[in-house]
Amino acid sequence: MKAYWGRALGLGLLAVCIAACSAGGDGDHNPPTTVYKYYAYVANYFSDTISAFTINATSGALSTVAGSPFTAGGLPRSVAVAPSRKFAYVVNASSDTVSAFTINAATGALTAIAGSPFDVGHWPISVAVDPSGKFAYVVNANSNDVYAFTVNATTGALTAVAGSPFVMGNRPVSVAVDPSGKFAYIANLDSNYVSAFAIDAATGALTAVAGSPFVAGDGPVSVAVDPSGKFAYVANYGSDNVSAFTINAATGALTEAAGSPFSTGTLPISVAVDPSGKFVYVADEDTNDVSAFAINATAGALTAVPGSPFVAGDEPVSVAVDPSGKFAYVANLSSGNVSAFAINATTGALSTVAGSPFATGSPAAIAIIRIEQ
Repeated sequence: MKAYWGRALGLGLLAVCIAACSAGGDGDHNPPTTVYKYYAYVANYFSDTISAFTINATSGALSTVAGSPFTAGGLPRSVAVAPSRKFAYVVNASSDTVSAFTINAATGALTAIAGSPFDVGHWPISVAVDPSGKFAYVVNANSNDVYAFTVNATTGALTAVAGSPFVMGNRPVSVAVDPSGKFAYIANLDSNYVSAFAIDAATGALTAVAGSPFVAGDGPVSVAVDPSGKFAYVANYGSDNVSAFTINAATGALTEAAGSPFSTGTLPISVAVDPSGKFVYVADEDTNDVSAFAINATAGALTAVPGSPFVAGDEPVSVAVDPSGKFAYVANLSSGNVSAFAINATTGALSTVAGSPFATGSPAAIAIIRIEQ
């Protein structure tokens, strides 16, 4: 089951989207306290739905949003939320579509956007929205390409970018956009490399970065960029490790960090970086655990966190960290639940949240946001 899920279906980074908000003062010496609500969205692969949860900001516990689960397309594989926190996007592998939703800021409920779902290539598997919220990117594993869309800032509707789709390597399965919005990185599972592209700030079109593609390990299946935009991390499904790269801020080119790749559990399938840029977390599908690493802020190299790996559920396939950096969440496909962990801010170690795991459908991806109230 596990090898079939990861290798045969080409499971990639499941579009972990972590959005942060900034607090504003009122110009005096006593700025108002900012109130946030935290929501988690889980793509349920076999039930064709999206589960929505509110997150307790103190404990990390999950509570089901009224009306959840919400209907998606066939075999939803990846979910991402726009930086505005107004829209959510879900790729449906067997429908070859993207479902688009508006997010109710007060409740977390989802409502389908007019015109949704939107057509993409064959077997869409990962979606990301750029930091400006202007563009969305969808990788299609079986048509070996990436669809680029402009996002309507008012409605959230998607319109294909001129020149889309853009040709990738063999079986692209994961897409990430760097924090500057200048570059996109795609893991190509069967080509054993990462494709790097410059993003046209006006149109969203993609142009290959000089030197691209860049060699990763065996079966690169998930890619994440740290919040500073200095480093990229790639989970290599076939070689049981994570490749670490430094990013050239001017060109977007990748250079492998000293000591890379770094060993994980068996069949690492999803990688995430916490909002502080201090820690990397990897879901290990076959060993049912999460490998945790501390990041060297200068070189990008990884060192295992004390106590790592940490036990998750059966077949963990997606990992995400909430925008506060206090909690990590892992989607366990075969267990039908989400494991929740508190993060030690000093060491990065994980401890199970009370009440975890939390039941959902057949979770294949998880995205977390916070919305200022």
